[in-house]
Amino acid sequence: MSLLQTLVKPYSAIARLLDFLSPVFDLAVRLWVAWAFLKSGMVKIQSWDTTLMLFEYEYNVPLLSPQVAAWAGTAAELSLPILVALGIASRLSALALFAFNAVAVFAYASFLFSTEGSAGLQQHILWGTMLLITVFHGPGKLSVDHLLCKKC
Repeated sequence: MSLLQTLVKPYSAIARLLDFLSPVFDLAVRLWVAWAFLKSGMVKIQSWDTTLMLFEYEYNVPLLSPQVAAWAGTAAELSLPILVALGIASRLSALALFAFNAVAVFAYASFLFSTEGSAGLQQHILWGTMLLITVFHGPGKLSVDHLLCKKC
């Protein structure tokens, strides 16, 4: 056996293992990011008066009134993560949640770009990156999309 074959054989075995585990990783990424947004939506509906106050005085959502922004933001945080987690219309729902995340960063920029908000900004960057994994690579085999496309 040549040196090249000696090196390629274990590499190929590791690559096959990673390919086998890839759907689990895809699912874990979708569940992690979905959970982050779903928790935020749940907090918003627990205290609607506080949510309205935050959208009126703290968040600076462009083009929408604070009330419309609060309703739209809460609806997005309660619906899009479920679609992402289950892998339903995955690329579109992940892209919509990515856009929502970008608007949240813009709307809360006065805090997130301050020294106190740097950890929050890093979280939003992480979530955005995780969402882009699904946008560009799809949801993986452990998704409703995969099951539906398999039957087409």
